[in-house]
Amino acid sequence: MEKQPGSLWRNPHDLYFLRMLRGRGKMENNKTEEENQCKRKLRVCVATCNRADYSKLAPIMFGIKNQPDEFDLETMVLGSHLIDDYGNTFRMIEQDDFDIGSKLHTIVRGEDEAAMVESVGLALVKLPDVLQRLRPDILIVHGDRFDALALATAAALMNIRILHLEGGEVSGTIDDSIRHSISKLAHYHACCTRRAEQHLIAMCEDHSRILLAGCPSYDKLLSKNHRDDYMDIIKSWLGDKVQERDYIVALQHPVTTDIQHSIKIYGLMLDALISFNKKTLILFPNIDAGSKEMVRVMRKKGIEQHPNFRAVKHIPFEQFIQLVCHAGCMIGNSSCGVREAGAFGTPVVNLGTRQTGRETGENVLHVRDADTQNKIYHALELQFGKRYPCSKIYGDGNAVPRILKFLQTIDLDEPLQKTFCFPHVKDSISQDIDHILETQSALAIDLGGTNLRVAIVGMSGKMVKKYTQSNPKNFQDRMQLMLKMCADAMRDAVCLNCRILGVGVSTGGRVNPQEGVVLHSTNLIQEWSSVDLRTPISDALQLPVWVDNDGNCAALAEKKFGHGKGVENFVTVITGTGIGGGIIHRSELIHGSTFCAAELGHIMVSLEGPACSCGSNGCIEAYASGMALQKEAKRLHDEDLLKVDGMDMKLTEQITAAHLINAARLGNQNAYDVLNKASTALGVGIINILHIVNPTLIILSGILASYYQVPVQRIISERALDSAKNINVVTSELEEPALLGAASMVLDYATRRIY
Repeated sequence: MEKQPGSLWRNPHDLYFLRMLRGRGKMENNKTEEENQCKRKLRVCVATCNRADYSKLAPIMFGIKNQPDEFDLETMVLGSHLIDDYGNTFRMIEQDDFDIGSKLHTIVRGEDEAAMVESVGLALVKLPDVLQRLRPDILIVHGDRFDALALATAAALMNIRILHLEGGEVSGTIDDSIRHSISKLAHYHACCTRRAEQHLIAMCEDHSRILLAGCPSYDKLLSKNHRDDYMDIIKSWLGDKVQERDYIVALQHPVTTDIQHSIKIYGLMLDALISFNKKTLILFPNIDAGSKEMVRVMRKKGIEQHPNFRAVKHIPFEQFIQLVCHAGCMIGNSSCGVREAGAFGTPVVNLGTRQTGRETGENVLHVRDADTQNKIYHALELQFGKRYPCSKIYGDGNAVPRILKFLQTIDLDEPLQKTFCFPHVKDSISQDIDHILETQSALAIDLGGTNLRVAIVGMSGKMVKKYTQSNPKNFQDRMQLMLKMCADAMRDAVCLNCRILGVGVSTGGRVNPQEGVVLHSTNLIQEWSSVDLRTPISDALQLPVWVDNDGNCAALAEKKFGHGKGVENFVTVITGTGIGGGIIHRSELIHGSTFCAAELGHIMVSLEGPACSCGSNGCIEAYASGMALQKEAKRLHDEDLLKVDGMDMKLTEQITAAHLINAARLGNQNAYDVLNKASTALGVGIINILHIVNPTLIILSGILASYYQVPVQRIISERALDSAKNINVVTSELEEPALLGAASMVLDYATRRIY
């Protein structure tokens, strides 16, 4: 088929083999023509156990059969292929014109855990005679079935080389253990994805014996997914009235490590499908332990007689892929849903844990905790009838040529001993239905000098609900009120469909965020020093708790939701009642060795300036804070120097910084001089910050930010070093930086989920 631009699979036949041959140091061009003519054919035995693995092995078998000068093909059939209840699927191998050299009846009926173990034992008893008779150079084994484990065990003990297909993948349940066991027994590997290749390397497998080939079934999928007769196939299985993309394909297998739960999920799936009221093609489960009970559930619900269902034991692979390709949705826990369906963009609802960890395209919606019929039904509503981009995670349609060329490079004189290495492997992340049905949220607390505020904040920064109360004056009442407000918010979160992931607390003063302790408070919050906030809140709510200074929280809010998003280095300066802020350097918040970094309000800009609340003189806060401006406004008012024409001021009205700003705007020179000195002090302080930490952006936050932005930008351009003169000063657009910053502490850590 034609290669797609930008595909992962570049140089499909050559890239791997150049690396492999260099690694071995045995170049074929050193061989003479005479030696090449005398080279004997490679005797390859392909062992297939069931209908699923044959769909992967058949393309390779056809490829081997089409190169009779290079290979001798032997076919071994065992497992559920030979059981009537599962469709006697060995017949499709015969219909494909393959000579079956050996048929081994290895399944002990019972469909429970003991029967699976006995089946492995029976296979191990029968396999030695067959392998001694066939004497293959290499045995090709697929996947993660218990039958394949018996094959790999027997071959490894008999010193027969093993090529394992689809090793290195991660799904879930006992399948992972079996698959990885086969990989450890195998000598060569043909894997499907880059991540699977890395997993094999992390499992100590020799990189030079690993082929990144892609899934062999994709060779057929990508070449035959647009058959002209697909409607005939659909109607032959589902009836003449069914339309394309208006039916469901269901295929659910037992999970052998939790049989009872998988039976429960199966029943819930059937109930959801009945309620969904769409034509459904449902395949019988595989032969694993628990399948008999699942069939009983199906029959108890009358699925085989239900007009909306067609229950079948087997569908030829070429027809099955057409049914999946044109389905409105596929549901269950089959690997076909997370692998082959992606090649068509067919929407998939994956139930339970059987495929947890599989790499999936965006077409797959996971319902890992499939504990209610309603949740499964809702997932069907979300997925049915959609169409997604076709995914090539598992291949590009050129797997078989790669595998055949790989087989030709195997040196039968080479020792079977493996070499080992231990690289780092990253885990995959995927989508979960619970994350869609519930809004991931944080509980944010802002402890101010006047008010105590609590909010439920969503991932986007939206305030779902906010609660405000006056901040009590003593510690005990304050803690009691805070816990009550949090409990109320937690109850409301359930009704609002919000999942609370944790609690973030923003408070004034010096905070040890590692311990969740307020070390020293501001004068505005009484009885608020050496206070452990984390422990009582975490104990009461049973949630993780983060605590930090309000200035740091403002910086975190800008980093996640505001002007600082995507900016590596910036400083937030809060211009409110006091002056504070936070420093983000290399995308991390700076706390300092004793947690007093970014005490920006106490940068001294004059040796003989006004007294500051910290006990020093000439701090920025003593010039430019709301309290400092209010103090100057009262002084001017007492001296009858504040009021000007056009300024409306009531006799009983409390004098604030707003009056000072208003007077300056109306031409009051005294008020203007005060504000000019405050702006200069703030600007000089910020220049000191620029010269020390050299950020790319200054963000002014708080009630005075809009007034200070222009003069501070001017002072920087006049007084800063040339390298810092062009730093932008912007005004925050966030309405609740303290609450948003508290929430961001939760959302940035608690949402780092991996499956």
